[in-house]
Amino acid sequence: MPELRQSIAQHYHERTKYDPQTITSKGKGLDWSKQPVPFKEYKIGSTFDLKPYIQQKPEAFVDEPKVPWCQRLSRLLFCSYGVTAKMPSMGNTVYLRTAPSAGGLYPAEIYVVSRGTPFLPGGVYNYQCRTHSLIAYWESDVWQKLQEACFWHPTLERTQLAIIITAVFYRSAWRYEDRAYRRIFLDTGHLLGNIELAGAMTHYRPHLIGGFVDEAVNELLYIDPQQEGAIAVLPLADLLDIKQNIRTGRTTLPSATQTNYPHIPDGELLKYFHYCTQIQPGTRGQFTSPKINQEKPIKDKYNFPFCEKIPTVSQPINWGEKLDGLEVTILKRRSTRAYSGRDLTFDELKALLDFSYQPQNYVDQGFDHSTDYFDLNLIETFIAVSGVEGLEVGCYYYAPKAQELRQIRFKNFRRELHFLCLGQELGRDAAAVVFHTADLESAVGQYGDRVYRYLHMDAGHLGQRLNLAAIHLGLGVSGIGGFFDDQVNEVLGIPAAEVVLYMTTLGRPR
Repeated sequence: MPELRQSIAQHYHERTKYDPQTITSKGKGLDWSKQPVPFKEYKIGSTFDLKPYIQQKPEAFVDEPKVPWCQRLSRLLFCSYGVTAKMPSMGNTVYLRTAPSAGGLYPAEIYVVSRGTPFLPGGVYNYQCRTHSLIAYWESDVWQKLQEACFWHPTLERTQLAIIITAVFYRSAWRYEDRAYRRIFLDTGHLLGNIELAGAMTHYRPHLIGGFVDEAVNELLYIDPQQEGAIAVLPLADLLDIKQNIRTGRTTLPSATQTNYPHIPDGELLKYFHYCTQIQPGTRGQFTSPKINQEKPIKDKYNFPFCEKIPTVSQPINWGEKLDGLEVTILKRRSTRAYSGRDLTFDELKALLDFSYQPQNYVDQGFDHSTDYFDLNLIETFIAVSGVEGLEVGCYYYAPKAQELRQIRFKNFRRELHFLCLGQELGRDAAAVVFHTADLESAVGQYGDRVYRYLHMDAGHLGQRLNLAAIHLGLGVSGIGGFFDDQVNEVLGIPAAEVVLYMTTLGRPR
């Protein structure tokens, strides 16, 4: 029998792997004259300035009843993707934001769709991060079009606002070429993590939707699909309105699985693959069924009889009264540039895992009991421990349901981690490195090629929770999206079927 051809998702992943034998020959150098601008500008449209609602005290607006609503939306957007610092770089200004982005390229854009509220008339708005404002570039009743594009998802029935996240492909592809597609969705996962947590602070419940007709959402936003594409929709349920305290809905829909594809030249793979992951018009939605994470509780794998099983149950991190500590952490977050090599405590590692994977432990502090992901059953977590007090060095599998670590290799990996991270000292000097992986073939079998988006956004979302927990505890943290893919599996003893999605380094900053 002829061998079955890989899906385009598997083909893309294989084509964009870094390999130590070929990575130097692929480097072309960056054309700095073509460096993309990481934000959009609109020449026409009405501007809604959000700065006063975040800069001034509530007493300044005592005679304006709509102000509390404006303040909440302003705070939500600022904590999700606002500019927190400006840095000079090569004659230009780099705008650092609350969500991390590979290379500081920020490929994601945020749009707000309003059904029509006292503050925001019905229409489409783009969030202008530099001025912390919304620009209304299309004022009309677009909500029904959004519902149709999302197959009448039940969470859009009673909500009034929705966030749509898009990706501007060239912003990331300028530097990372075809592999940029991975980084785009990891960056979007960071942003989803911020939106979720900012929602907890502002009494909004974002409902994640990953299944929609791409063409219809792109048309609703008036964007060029060759340059930019919608990748996530989040209706915002206002928890202060009892009518919007609604059931969660299913987050995913499958796409087709493409195996009949032509030879695709380098430089064209990203856009071709993105087109193949789209849901086409005429597809029948399944959003009337319950949320998938409620249907399938997270399962633990790699329950080997020889593994030592180490409990990771932890005292929850205290985020302060009204989550003030969370807001401070989001606004001061920065990626660590160098580690000292000193050990973490086991209690610190347990706390990081607790916040990232056990949301039910934080309900009393105001968080949602069941964070929206696409499908965490597809994500596995491995941890390379190089310096954690009370833990042997080696590679561990983290079982979130059982809340335990299971050691699968006994070795100090510092030298190998330095190599795997493309020679970055972050890998060598980190106390622990968290790896998120997935069985890509199995995942494609469930969701088609679109699952590649879901996997990377979920990995980035988990990475952002690790990121913020580490910053809050005074630790260093930095995500790494560039690594020698196959060699990670070989060195750590991770099964070859588990493709590596993301790495998060943890340690004590230098």
